[in-house]
Amino acid sequence: MENTHEKVEKATFAGGCFWCMVKPFDTQPGIIEVVSGYTGGTKENPTYEEVCSDTTGHYEAVQITYNPDIFPYEKLVELFWQQIDPTDAGGQFYDRGDSYRTAIFYHTEEQKKVAEESRKKLAESGIFSKPIVTPILPAKEFYRAEEYHQDYYKKKPEHYNRYRKGSGRDTFIRKHWAAKEFEEAKKNLTDMQYYVTQEQGTEPPFQNEFWNNAKEGIYVDIVSGKPLFSSLDQYDAGCGWPSFTKAIDAKEIVEELDTSHGMIRTEVRSNTADSHLGHLFYDGPGPTRMRYCINSAALRFIPKEDLEKEGYGEYVKLFG
Repeated sequence: MENTHEKVEKATFAGGCFWCMVKPFDTQPGIIEVVSGYTGGTKENPTYEEVCSDTTGHYEAVQITYNPDIFPYEKLVELFWQQIDPTDAGGQFYDRGDSYRTAIFYHTEEQKKVAEESRKKLAESGIFSKPIVTPILPAKEFYRAEEYHQDYYKKKPEHYNRYRKGSGRDTFIRKHWAAKEFEEAKKNLTDMQYYVTQEQGTEPPFQNEFWNNAKEGIYVDIVSGKPLFSSLDQYDAGCGWPSFTKAIDAKEIVEELDTSHGMIRTEVRSNTADSHLGHLFYDGPGPTRMRYCINSAALRFIPKEDLEKEGYGEYVKLFG
C-alpha cells in the first residue's frame, strides 16, 4: 500500500498463529501494512519449517506499520490483548510450542512504558483468573515470512475461518471479551431490531433503512455502538439489504456456521454485544469475493459530519 501518511511507526506483536493476527489490525484506520514474520530468535532468515521446529527461538509475529496520529499505540496494545490468551506460556489454543508464544516487542521506550502499563491494567481487571504471562521484550530483527503466509485471511478466507473456529481462538475471545452489559440497551430496541439482533431474524429486502444509503459515514452495532462497517465499503448488490466488501473493525465480526432453513451459510454476529447481523457470502466483488449481507435493523448509521461529536473522531480521516 502506498504510504500517504505524514507519520509512520512500527509495532510488533506475537500472538500465536500469525494468520489469525493480521485481520484484526489490518482493517483499522491508520494501519498502513501488517506483515507476518518471525522475530525474537537467533537464526538469520529462518524458514517456516525451522521456526515451527522450535530450534531457532523465533516467535511467529506480525509487524504493523501505522500512523499513531490516527491509531495510537495504546489502542494497538489494547487490540492485541483482545486476540490472545495472555495466561498461556506454552502456545496459543491448540497451537503449542515456543513459536506460538505471545509477546509484545517494543521499538521505543515509550512503547515499553505503554505496554507495561497496559499489562498491569489487564492483570488488575479481573478478566482473567490466572497470571498474565505475556512478556514485553525489546524488538529484534524481524524476518518476513514466506509469501503464501501474507494476508492469508484474504487469500484463503474459508480455510482461515475454519481454522480460527477450530483452534478455539474465537470461542475464547467471545467468552472473555464479549460484554454482557447491554441488557438496558436491548430494552430500547424496536420490535424489528430485537427480532433481528436477538432472535436471528431477517428484515424484508428493499424495505429497510440502509439498503440504498448513499451518504458517507460508518455503521455501528445498534446494541453496543461498536464500529462495524463503512459506507466506503458498501455497494449495491441488488439483494435489497446493505452489502459490504469488508468490516471496518474485524475484531467486532464473528463468523459462525449456520445450517438453519436447510441451508449451509456463514452467519455474521457482532463480537461485543453478540448481536445477529446477517450473513457472509462469497459472491461479491474484488479478490476476496466477500459480501457481508447485513440487516439495517442491526445497525446505526453515523454520518461523517457527526463522527467527531458522536465519539468516533478517529474515523473522520477515512473520508478525506
